[in-house]
Amino acid sequence: MPDPFLDAAIDEAGIGLAEGGIPIGSVLVLDGEIVGKGHNRRVQKGSPILHGEMDALEDAGRLVAAEYRRSIIYTTLSPCHMCTGAILLYDIPRVVIGENRTFLGAEDLLRDNGVEVVVVDDQRCVDMMTVFIEARPELWNEDIGEV
Repeated sequence: MPDPFLDAAIDEAGIGLAEGGIPIGSVLVLDGEIVGKGHNRRVQKGSPILHGEMDALEDAGRLVAAEYRRSIIYTTLSPCHMCTGAILLYDIPRVVIGENRTFLGAEDLLRDNGVEVVVVDDQRCVDMMTVFIEARPELWNEDIGEV
């Protein structure tokens, strides 16, 4: 069954790719509504921290603690340690991940801290990242700190 929130995160990843960036997208959902959308904009903004999850949190703006605790973050790729840290900082209780085959982030850290982690293994996400990594390995390696 299609998930409109994961679809929205995938759309964000596509926007990032079209802008010349890394195709990772995310949305923050509060009470069944998207309150923040984002995509990895490290290249576009020259930012060391603007990953998809961080961009979605920034787009959502300032929420109160109780709202974060009722939210779900959707991301096309397993969250890195930085994005995991933000998820933990704001007590976001559930993370839905499009795929973790091309990159396995800090999922165990999320689980160890009581976050529900759902890995969908969506083939669209896998394909988008696989094609990107093959085409731009230097940019991918920079994004994950390998360079």
